Amino acid sequence: MSQATAPRGLEGIVATTSGICWIDGDKGVLSYRGIDIHELAARSTFEETTYLLWFGKLPTKAELADFTQKLAKARVLDARVVDLLRSLPKNANTMEVLRTAVSLLGLSDAEDKDAGHEANVHKSFRLTSQLAMIVAYFDRIRKGKEIVEPDASLSHAGNFLYMLTGEKPIAEAERAFDVALILHADHELNASTFAARVIAATLSDVHSAITGAIGALKGPLHGGANEAVMRLLYEIDAAGTDPVEHVREMLAKKIKVSGFGHRVYKTEDPRATHLRRMSHDLGTAAGNPRWYEMSEKIEGFVKGEKKLNANVDFYSASTYTTLGIDMDLFTPIFAVSRISGWCAHVMEQHENNRLIRPRAEYTGPAYPAPYVPLDSRS
Repeated sequence: MSQATAPRGLEGIVATTSGICWIDGDKGVLSYRGIDIHELAARSTFEETTYLLWFGKLPTKAELADFTQKLAKARVLDARVVDLLRSLPKNANTMEVLRTAVSLLGLSDAEDKDAGHEANVHKSFRLTSQLAMIVAYFDRIRKGKEIVEPDASLSHAGNFLYMLTGEKPIAEAERAFDVALILHADHELNASTFAARVIAATLSDVHSAITGAIGALKGPLHGGANEAVMRLLYEIDAAGTDPVEHVREMLAKKIKVSGFGHRVYKTEDPRATHLRRMSHDLGTAAGNPRWYEMSEKIEGFVKGEKKLNANVDFYSASTYTTLGIDMDLFTPIFAVSRISGWCAHVMEQHENNRLIRPRAEYTGPAYPAPYVPLDSRS
């Protein structure tokens, strides 16, 4: 009955052990299986990074070729899922579409009832490929365009951009998107990953865990911040106002500026380091640097005024926009990347499982509270 002492949002609470991702928020370190994110962003691919997350080591050349081939082969959607996408309202929330479609995928998966490790690996291949297909298919359908069938010769990043736009991406765009997928692949026990592990801990199936993770990512306090950043940039651009003055006025009115600060990092989010550079390089190459230039001015002002660093969402907004990606696809694309981490955590949970069942510190009326008969209640 005492006053609650549990930290709000479980901040700082260690909920499990994991060998997948390590973060040092004080030093701005993010690593997958001990390998620094900067090294992976500079030298790896999404396929190789996904192998690392799932199997705990970097693949040999033969293993990577086999893994890449299996991901490409898994680019198949059940006709019932395609029919569902065609039947949905064209203005449907894209995250709700993704959540619903993934749930349906579970019904059509031949290994749905098999919870063994090998079956979970097989399902992880399919889910990683299928999430990207669902997002691209629905975007084409809602715009009245023909679906673009996947190209097995393209990388995961290249194929997604191809299915989305109908054109083979240039090397710079493919590599930029590939790096963006690497940067978003995992982030320890974030809200959606924790949700997936809680569901997996009940020995529920992989598709249920991923559906729950998507539901958590849909919340604006988890996914969606980069959409808010882009809406701000569009608003400033449409008004023709100075970015710094616009944000100064927002802060004066106590309006939150999205894309800054992080629960974990006390210094710069290491993912923002790469996305800042990508935003600059893509904007310069496209001859349209204004989104980067506006972002840079806003970042400098907020950092000076509030001592807040840009996080992963801030420059991903201008990066995705320059790649020609619609704003309401930003969060689904987060899922297209994070599925690799979600699957890694679900498999890890199942390998050494214990039901996740925390306690709550009670703060209600003192026990024993009297039961007042109905006729005596005022």
